[in-house]
Amino acid sequence: MIYIEADESADNRLQKFFSTIAELMLILYTFMKNIAHMKGTYLGEFEEIVLLAVGILQELAYGVSICKEIEMQTGRQVNIGAVHTALHRLEEKGFLKSKFGEASEVRGGKRKRLFTLTGIGIKALRDAQELRNNMWSQLPKAILQRV
Repeated sequence: MIYIEADESADNRLQKFFSTIAELMLILYTFMKNIAHMKGTYLGEFEEIVLLAVGILQELAYGVSICKEIEMQTGRQVNIGAVHTALHRLEEKGFLKSKFGEASEVRGGKRKRLFTLTGIGIKALRDAQELRNNMWSQLPKAILQRV
């Protein structure tokens, strides 16, 4: 709230006005940055599975090998396009980093894009595991025995 004395000079009133605007802009910027951060760090189920596959495969983690690992671990068919989309999104979030491997004749001279977990990616996996474990521990045993 801007409080202006009746006998203040126009320069003082203008200075208070701009100071208040600057404070409000900083608050808005901080708010928007926090919202973007919250959205950017959310880890969906498929993204979690992709990160886990990258961690399992380590230096052998590239699109096709990740796809095969997920299919083997889950018993589900996985679309390579969905894996590539998730890898791109996870790299944008900072959970993965990538580099190109060496060209190979088997691939017609094309290089594989190899993925590795970042520290932030490992933390995201730990956070997801902690959340799941916490929620599982709160399930009444009677519910788990019904099936």
